[in-house]
Amino acid sequence: MRAYLASSIGVACAAALVLPLALPASAAPAPSLTSAAPAGPAGEVSVPGSTQSLPLHALPAERAGAAAQGLTARDVRPFSLVGVVWDDPDTELHGSVQVRTRATGSGAWSDWQSVDTHNHDHAADPGTPERDSGTVRGSTAPLWVGASDGIEVRVRAEAPRSGAAPAALPRGMRIELVDPGDEPVIELAGEDTAQGPEVPEGNDTGTTSGQVPLPALTAEESAASAVNAELVPLGAAEIPELTKEATEAAFADQFGDEAMVAKPYIGPRPRIITRKGWGADERLRERNFVYTKSVQAAFVHHSATGNNYSCKQAPSVLRSIYRYHVKSSGWRDFGYNFAVDKCGNIYEGRAGGVAKPVLGAHTLGFNSNSMGIAVLGTYSQSNPPSAAVTGVARLTAWKLGLYGKNPRAKTTLTSGGGNRYKKGAKVKLNVISGHRDGFVTDCPGARLYGKLGTARSASAKYQGR
Repeated sequence: MRAYLASSIGVACAAALVLPLALPASAAPAPSLTSAAPAGPAGEVSVPGSTQSLPLHALPAERAGAAAQGLTARDVRPFSLVGVVWDDPDTELHGSVQVRTRATGSGAWSDWQSVDTHNHDHAADPGTPERDSGTVRGSTAPLWVGASDGIEVRVRAEAPRSGAAPAALPRGMRIELVDPGDEPVIELAGEDTAQGPEVPEGNDTGTTSGQVPLPALTAEESAASAVNAELVPLGAAEIPELTKEATEAAFADQFGDEAMVAKPYIGPRPRIITRKGWGADERLRERNFVYTKSVQAAFVHHSATGNNYSCKQAPSVLRSIYRYHVKSSGWRDFGYNFAVDKCGNIYEGRAGGVAKPVLGAHTLGFNSNSMGIAVLGTYSQSNPPSAAVTGVARLTAWKLGLYGKNPRAKTTLTSGGGNRYKKGAKVKLNVISGHRDGFVTDCPGARLYGKLGTARSASAKYQGR
């Protein structure tokens, strides 16, 4: 199959839909938390960023019969994101997690902030090598707190019901403090983009090329970049956008006119910042890529990391989530296939190729034949910026179009098992669904969930329907 490259000066390139020659999920090796990372002087893994893992201790209970653990206020090494993990991934944390952090520089302590405890619904499906690797842990959602050097934690179990035994907390709880490491150099859409229209006219995103000269690639970086080689040169920091006409022409050129007749509704390819662009350390993830058969649906999530970030900080948020997913939660890679920030910038998530059906760990029970899109932020009570909704629409119009899917239609998926549908159940879902459609959860937050109708209509419009 021929490859078509696009340069940063706007040469049109093919929208790749290359079915990968890779091991199926059942043949993939178990995840490694230190995959191919070089050892430091004391045998420690030397990678950008760091994770401090501090065990929690018993605290005086404030409610009769309720268990409490945490940490008193203390100095720690610099970090920007926090989360709590525990030993057994099948154990849920029934209670609350709150943290206070001290800002680096000013020394000011924040108010108590709540951490979303329901992260068990974002995970690899039961029975997959990733889920059964033995490295997976129970975990809360991560919370972005910004540059900090002090921490205080309190975890409280639910108060027991009258006559019931005292509620217990999971064993082996630890607070994870993640430092994302240095920022990569790439230009992003500005904060004012967040106020843009939900259904903009034309294809102009108002962004400019952020590609910069790149150093020599490691073997792991080369592998993660090579899966996008039909779209951009090796080591590219971004995949430039194409007009709808250029996207369709490239698809027809690569697969033939008959393929274009069969799939006439492909939206314009949006600009996508690659893993290289947001600074993913490829030595952290499991080495191989795992694919599913197709992409029949898109599940929209919120990251539940809070809204206290700027779009310039989004790459740091992504690197922090990535490290938390792999090093703290024990997953093989970043859980979502894509991420969208509040300014509408779109990011490549789990490695394997943006046009390919990469198996993610985003919607427990429905990771097969789907993709997961995380909108960075928490949208249970806050409205998502219109630029973020537009980013979801642009991404789905292109990616779902490659697989012949109508964003306003329904599709049927087979459940891998979860709390809403039993394993093996055939479930009819919207082609663009919210996480809560496949699992009992608040995700993607009520306010973002309420915008999915807008995203479906805009996505279909971009496809020319």
